[in-house]
Amino acid sequence: MTDSKRMQAVQSPVIPHVAALIRDNPGTISLGQGVVHYPPPPQAIEEATRFGNTVAEHHYQAARGLPELQEALRQKLASENQIEVDDEQFIMVTAGSNMGFYHALLAVADPGDEVIIMSPFYFNHEMAIGMANCRAVLVDTDADYQLDLDAIAAAITPRTRAIVTISPNNPSGAVYRPNDLAAINRLCGERQLYHFVDEAYEYFTYGEARHFSPGSLPESRAHTISLFSFSKAYSLASWRVGYLVAPRHLLSSLEKAQDTVIICPPVISQRAALGALTAGPAYCRGFLDDIDEIRQLCLERLTQLGDLAQVPAAEGAFYLLVRLQTDLDAMRVVTRLVREHKVAVIPGNAFGLNDACYLRIAYGALRQEDVVVGMDRLVGGLAQILAA
Repeated sequence: MTDSKRMQAVQSPVIPHVAALIRDNPGTISLGQGVVHYPPPPQAIEEATRFGNTVAEHHYQAARGLPELQEALRQKLASENQIEVDDEQFIMVTAGSNMGFYHALLAVADPGDEVIIMSPFYFNHEMAIGMANCRAVLVDTDADYQLDLDAIAAAITPRTRAIVTISPNNPSGAVYRPNDLAAINRLCGERQLYHFVDEAYEYFTYGEARHFSPGSLPESRAHTISLFSFSKAYSLASWRVGYLVAPRHLLSSLEKAQDTVIICPPVISQRAALGALTAGPAYCRGFLDDIDEIRQLCLERLTQLGDLAQVPAAEGAFYLLVRLQTDLDAMRVVTRLVREHKVAVIPGNAFGLNDACYLRIAYGALRQEDVVVGMDRLVGGLAQILAA
């Protein structure tokens, strides 16, 4: 007996594999997983501790999320994203934005349909597309990992159902230009495609970069699916709570997916999310200067490699995507970094980058003193590996 051909074709998630390497090599500093170093807001924990005092709280709740959380999200979207959720749209709370993405994919696409994603891609998106028996169509970004509008338009076929953008971006850290995102959104409207907009890193921008929500465009309501998460800004990754905004004509299909997979989002997690919204974005932004200093420190350390490494000065999320001048396989480099130099990063192969050796560095999870040690190990290790 074997597993399905569909699942055999889906790439294995790389994070657990690197995590196993770290466990086998105690003392390794991880610059791998995309989480922040600070804790959730106290309001989130306080709200969660008040959960469970009545029997009714332990019963199934509304599939789309608690009414009070729905209302709080409606206000957040209007004030922070300029997305006015009207009768043409609805909000659905999900167990993380990955679940929201998969629900939405099932709602809009049939087996054999195509979904355009940017290269480098977020691996869970590419995996979800394969699991839905659809085809991921990769479109290259430019040297700074910005959108190539002409290439995206040229990739559309009669089987295309959606275009996916992630800004700020995982894995590159690029913040897409608002005009480019608006152009993609208009293209989707003109070609009757859906625009999947992943905004998990909405608060993480640095320098002159600013986040933009395509769902705020007045003409976007009928074809835009905006995806958000509490995992990053509010450090609630293990609580699994996110949400989406979608056109109302998708309500029935999305409710079918929600009811089948999870019935309702975990209520205690929704309570924590309510508390996080009480703290608001000021909580996350209080840590941004520190994270930006770490970003600049990482970029400075990487310059020590000279022409051996190229990395654009990413202005968003908490990732740097490095291209190395070597013929070595990226996973081989990652394995040697862990075993020989006690520092972990993620290989670019996981993000569809197979033409050269790329590494993704995640700098949000560690405090500055730990990142200094980690980057010294990384730069020193790469200098040895690449010189061999």
